[in-house]
Amino acid sequence: MSEFFTDVSPIRYEGPDTTTDLAYRFYDPDRIVLGKRMEDQLRIAVAYWHSFAWPGSDVFGAGTFDRPWADVGRDPMEAAKQKADVAFEFFAKLGTPFFCFHDADLAPAGETFAESKRNLEEMVDYAAGHMATTGVKLLWGTANLFSHPRYAAGAATNPDPEVFAYAAAQIKNAIDATQRLGGANYVLWGGREGYETLLNTMMRQESEQLARFLHMVVDYKHSIGFEGMLMIEPKPQEPTKHQYDYDCSTVHGFLERYDLLGELFVNIEGNHATLAGHSFHHEVAYAVDNGIFGSIDANRGDPQNGWDTDQFPNSVEEVSLALYEVLRGGGLGTGGFNFDTKLRRQSMSRDDLFHGHVGGIDTLARSLLVAAEMIEDGSLEEARAARYAGWSTGIGAEIMGGSVSLPILEERVVAGEIDPSPVSGRQEQLENTVNRILRRTV
Repeated sequence: MSEFFTDVSPIRYEGPDTTTDLAYRFYDPDRIVLGKRMEDQLRIAVAYWHSFAWPGSDVFGAGTFDRPWADVGRDPMEAAKQKADVAFEFFAKLGTPFFCFHDADLAPAGETFAESKRNLEEMVDYAAGHMATTGVKLLWGTANLFSHPRYAAGAATNPDPEVFAYAAAQIKNAIDATQRLGGANYVLWGGREGYETLLNTMMRQESEQLARFLHMVVDYKHSIGFEGMLMIEPKPQEPTKHQYDYDCSTVHGFLERYDLLGELFVNIEGNHATLAGHSFHHEVAYAVDNGIFGSIDANRGDPQNGWDTDQFPNSVEEVSLALYEVLRGGGLGTGGFNFDTKLRRQSMSRDDLFHGHVGGIDTLARSLLVAAEMIEDGSLEEARAARYAGWSTGIGAEIMGGSVSLPILEERVVAGEIDPSPVSGRQEQLENTVNRILRRTV
């Protein structure tokens, strides 16, 4: 196998003062942060799809990237193997421990489902060989149940039960592939599990179909002994008008309604959070506080563009606040930070893919250091605890324990026993604390 990235050497940690463009300034895999190696705290992965399957096209123009495996006329399996060769060269030179894939990224579709299955099995074996050679592991796998025209009206939520059945067969094979490659988790991204218009939609019917589909996935996971997390990736819309997994709160309610809590968790994407009208920080905090946090797709949107632009994260302030919540909740577990990120269409040089990832990884690394300092500083948790202290004693404990009723509370207020005064939330002071930690942490 000949090198594809001939002008790039393995990326090394050189420290904040280096003048080398393609070097890590903050990502030092062996640095101990809160008792664990930085690599183990972040568990960074590269997304196979945007980095190697997407040609750099958009709705107005063809692909701009140098992707010879996408050339017209290539034998599909030979092209898939070249793509895998290049992908694992990239993972190894970047020095990231994990990758993620869709079934359609790894193997080409055949003329029949049976042929597609054989292609996937062959490419799984091929990828396993690269994994053994490089030491790169699989963070999670997933199935592409949104690109093919058969899924125009959704997969699990499709009005045609035969499409549901086809999607079930495809996802079964993708889970098998994930387990064969030792994947730590499996993600269900319902790219079209929503509606375009209510004029032809039965929302309750579609929700019940989706729940049945998820129960089937859960049952299959247990039947084959797959030990990884199953995760749903929330997204509000785009390409659909509305999706049933709008945000973490919506997914939480869905799981509770259909008796799936404890079986499915959330894979949170930064750009999806902002599309839903939330901050990335909000979505992570909600998932951690409600016991549904699983993993993260690390990216960002453009504030001037209401679209899923999937750009590389570059805000230490934004990411450190999300990482603070992750660390506060006990860390990533089997999850990780997957770079679900795209180069810009004009970034056509082969080494641009390294520049994007190196910058994003350094953003994560510095954010981890800031978040760890926030944990060790303790100011934020002390302020939170003090603000809600009244709920663990006295009237607060009585209310939460169910020992008082509305008439009892009204009686105490009338008697003058309860007469609260407003208390400052001290938001500006806490924001200043965060900014001071941001400035001093390296």
